[in-house]
Amino acid sequence: MIDFTRNHFELFGLPLRFRIDVPALRRAYRDLQREVHPDRYAGGSEHEKRLALQASARVNEAYRTLEDPVARAEYLLQLAGIDATAETDTRLPIDFLTRQLERREAADEARSAHDERALAAILDDVRRESGALLADMEDVLAGNDREPARMRVRELRFLAKLDDDLREMQLAELDR
Repeated sequence: MIDFTRNHFELFGLPLRFRIDVPALRRAYRDLQREVHPDRYAGGSEHEKRLALQASARVNEAYRTLEDPVARAEYLLQLAGIDATAETDTRLPIDFLTRQLERREAADEARSAHDERALAAILDDVRRESGALLADMEDVLAGNDREPARMRVRELRFLAKLDDDLREMQLAELDR
């Protein structure tokens, strides 16, 4: 069974850093799931079954967190005692918010005009910005000042939501 006191990185035997070996994460995940999967404990006591179910859920949660770069960055901040997505703090840089408002307006116009190419271009632009933010996340997280990393995670979460919204608009256009 797994040690529930270990953090996600320790659980998979990975170093505590933003950049990880994704194939190693996937191998460790498969190995751990084979070890703790509830089916292996079907003939066990109720306590063993419950522990296996909890262990499997914990392994799944840890994998989902580490596999997603934004969730991984957020988790690293959480381990450092920083809540990057506190609902009481919704601050984002004004230039960032202005850029996103302009994108949303352009996307609404493109959707109204049934301009699939314009929607795709806006989505590509959002993804490029997300990629650029992620590209230097390790350096930002390595710094002693955690505020830039916290802000970066907040921006990435915002961009992920915009990405989802734009994909929905594209799908709506395809269904039209």
